[in-house]
Order: sequence, then C-alpha cells, then structure tokens
Amino acid sequence: MSDPRLIADRDRPGAWFVRVGGADQSYIVPDDPTWLEFDYVQRIAAVIDQIAPAGQRLRVVHVGGGGLTLPRYVAVTRPTSAQVVLEPDASLTAAVRAVAPLPPRSGIKVRPLDGRTGVAALPTAYCDLMIVDAFQDAGVPADLATREWFAEVSRVLVADGTLVVNLTDHSPFAWSRRTIAGLLEAQPDRALTTTLAAEPATLKGRRFGNLVVAAGPRLDPAQLARQAARAAFPYRLLTGQELTSWVGGAEPWTDATAEPSPPPPGGPTTFR
Repeated sequence: MSDPRLIADRDRPGAWFVRVGGADQSYIVPDDPTWLEFDYVQRIAAVIDQIAPAGQRLRVVHVGGGGLTLPRYVAVTRPTSAQVVLEPDASLTAAVRAVAPLPPRSGIKVRPLDGRTGVAALPTAYCDLMIVDAFQDAGVPADLATREWFAEVSRVLVADGTLVVNLTDHSPFAWSRRTIAGLLEAQPDRALTTTLAAEPATLKGRRFGNLVVAAGPRLDPAQLARQAARAAFPYRLLTGQELTSWVGGAEPWTDATAEPSPPPPGGPTTFR
C-alpha cells in the first residue's frame, strides 16, 4: 500500500515530496542526490561543502531523517563517509526506502530513535558533523532547543566538529533567540564563527521561515557570505557581533522550561 506522506512530483518523474503534518519536509531525487530542491537544504549543503572538500570522508550524525536527502547528498559527494540517521518514525523511513532505496554500501545507518536518546548513546568525540533537522507536529521538539541538549551535542562532536541546526520561527523570534543563546553558551569557543542564514523576508518579519544556524571552528563566515550572495535565491548571513546583537540577552531554554518552536501561522504549510 502506498504511503500518503510520499507525494510523486508530477513535474519531475521519479522525484518525491515527503509531506508530514501538512508540510513538505523533504524532496528526493533518487537518480540525482545532488539535486536539493529546498532553499534551506541548499544552505546546509553550503556549510558541508565549505568545511569538507568533495571526496573527503566525514563521520556524520543526522538528527531527523525525513526523506534522507542530506545523507544521500553526503554519500554521493563524499563516498565512504559513515553516517548515522536518528529518525524515530520507522514507518516513514520504511516508506521512503520503498520508493527510494539507499544504494548498496551507502554508509548510511538509520536508527529508530529520537535525537536525545540516540545522541546520548553515542561515544564522546564521535562525529565531525551533526545536522539537526527534526520536526514534530510542524515544530522543532522542545528537547532539541535546550542548553542541556547543546552540551550533549558538544560532547559528541570532535574538537573541530561542526553543528548545523535548522530552526523555524517568525518575528520577533523569541523562541529562536533563546535556542541560539543555549547553543552559544554550550559552545563558547565556536561563537566567533557561528552563523545564521535566512531569507531577508524572514528576518524582516514578513514571513515564517527557516533559520539555519551553523557553529564550528572550521567555518569561514566570509566564504559562506559570498555563497549566500551568489545563491539562486540570495539570503542573509548573520555572524560575529551582528549575530550576538540579534540574540541579545535572551535566556537559554533549559530542559525544565523549553517549548517547541512556534507553528506556522494559520497551521502547517508548505513554507519551505
């Protein structure tokens, strides 16, 4: 039986949208894993490409699997990379793999675990890159926004490792400011190279959208800014003092106080 969360793209035979909770959360082109349909996914890929040249082996942890778009991208651009995907929705993973099987020896291992449980089980200094792109009911889960969570992420990353987080929010961004404050508190040595990438319309408060945050000593904000300026749909990059000012004096979320990210105004949409 077909899964209603997998929607064939009528304009591109063989491609699929993964729609969860009314929002398109992934786009898969099995024959061309380098095709990244969504702008926010392109921003994450720009970070990957900046920290590691094509062909360089990486050890990656993905918190949130969806259509396995980014794991497939890493596998084809950096063969032999070892990747762990934490996706608690085993039925979604099975449906995705039924229409878009992973190639043999892809190096991608999917574990049916949520982010907190899965990351807690990983050894210290386990991965070079962690990508957090997880959603529940159209929002980022509360337990993936706290200072305790980011401290655990720091434990699992190698000393020069990179963290990329996809957040969704809208003006005045109170939730995201508190989330990023927790990240900066847990990783103070990464503060100078931490970046936030978003569409100008999102930052100006005109629309709900994605905020892609990246942190790690291997990041080059100047290079990422050049990439942002020449993207097909240019986006803004905040870093350094500009990002610190944007976060302001926000108090980090804790496991006791955290809330999930706000849903899109008017309910789930295909805002991506």
